[in-house]
Amino acid sequence: MRIGILTFQFSDNFGALLQAYALRRWFTDRGHDAEFIAYHPTHVEEGGSLRLSLSPAAFKSNAKTLYLKSTAFLHQHFGNKDQARRFARFRQEQLGITGSPLRERQELVEAAGRYDLIVAGSDQIWSPSVQYGFDPAYFLEFAKDARARRISYAASFGRDTLGADQITSLGPLLRPLSSISVRELSGVDIVRQASGRDAACVPDPTLLHEQYDQLLAGASSGQEGHVFCYALRTAEVIREVAEGAARMTGTPILSPYNVHRRWREIGQTVHPGPAEWVSHLAHASFVVTNSFHGTVFSILFRKPFLVAELPGSRVAMNARSRNLLSQLDLMDRFVRKEDLPRLDELLARPIDWDAVEARQQGLREVGSSFLAHEVAQVENG
Repeated sequence: MRIGILTFQFSDNFGALLQAYALRRWFTDRGHDAEFIAYHPTHVEEGGSLRLSLSPAAFKSNAKTLYLKSTAFLHQHFGNKDQARRFARFRQEQLGITGSPLRERQELVEAAGRYDLIVAGSDQIWSPSVQYGFDPAYFLEFAKDARARRISYAASFGRDTLGADQITSLGPLLRPLSSISVRELSGVDIVRQASGRDAACVPDPTLLHEQYDQLLAGASSGQEGHVFCYALRTAEVIREVAEGAARMTGTPILSPYNVHRRWREIGQTVHPGPAEWVSHLAHASFVVTNSFHGTVFSILFRKPFLVAELPGSRVAMNARSRNLLSQLDLMDRFVRKEDLPRLDELLARPIDWDAVEARQQGLREVGSSFLAHEVAQVENG
């Protein structure tokens, strides 16, 4: 079977590429020919076009566009070149991506004809951008006239709720899909509210696999016994947690470089690619993160870990990690700002990994069953 996957495979983002790797691997492990539809819209990371309007909405959109343009420029011209090469090598060797990116709808229409099944893959592909809103491509609109079955797997809205206008525009995008699955329970409610359809709640594809030996074999192990601190969006809360973990373990802090970092370094900055990122985490004595995929891989590698709250205006972004922790009965690993006075107690709490594995296996079966059913639908015509 030929399978096309549409996701954020182009980003120099550890979680984005690791979930892409995991979803494709589920299909290839079962003998299918799975490849990425190399869509790379400029609005996702490069900002897109400026809007010629004086409205408040246009001002907000243009501010976001300019921020993304400046960040992309700095990353391209002043970022760590070795790290950029590691990301490029991962895309080529582990994701099988070569050739030029697809930018136009007609290119996607032509690509759609090659597949039996097209999957709108995981990550926040359904999160409406400030400057663009929903991108119909990530709802597989371009394949409406193709013979391929169109589904989503663990797609995320990146938030618990959407505005009324967003809900209205979302319904027509969801209804034509053959099957819908989302990553968060809140996404099930959003889908039902917008389209009247039911959606399955399935785990992120990184949770579909028990082992990542192939990635570890291709990455240098680096140093052993450190606090691995993977921070996104802010250093609030996570800095105090990482420093507390370093005191408890008596080990240094390693923090992977983040192009969007606007805060003082937490420990020592390292510049890994996705495979090296996994290796740093696998060899850590403790993991501190405010990232969903940092949380996932801490669990997969059975690492003592804490998840730091994203506070203030970013609090809605905690939904992804909190949903996973709740499903695995690990909510005591979530640290809010008001929990910091009892940080030593939280750091010392043990984890019943056997109980976690049993729940994790249940999630794995849910995800695999969903994908196996969709494959069978195509095979049975």
